[in-house]
Amino acid sequence: MKIKTFIAFFLLLFLSLELTSCGTPKVGKTPATVAEAEAILAKQAKKKQKAAKKEKKEAYRRFWKMQTKEAKKSIKKNNRRQKKIEKARRRSEY
Repeated sequence: MKIKTFIAFFLLLFLSLELTSCGTPKVGKTPATVAEAEAILAKQAKKKQKAAKKEKKEAYRRFWKMQTKEAKKSIKKNNRRQKKIEKARRRSEY
């Protein structure tokens, strides 16, 4: 008898949780004008760009943290060499 009561209690609990979770999701108010909608979209785009910039910065930091001292030195030296080559190429085009 106790097992049946225990199972029935959990079934009721499960059903009550399922019924409360199937309600329609709350949707924010819809903008009345096109300008408001554009402002909302611009704000969302700005937020996404900020998050992307932050992620890029973190990836850059992780990359440099993983490198050895010699590798860092070599990468910086190669970058300087590439800048010189690019500058010389731009000068020769004129």
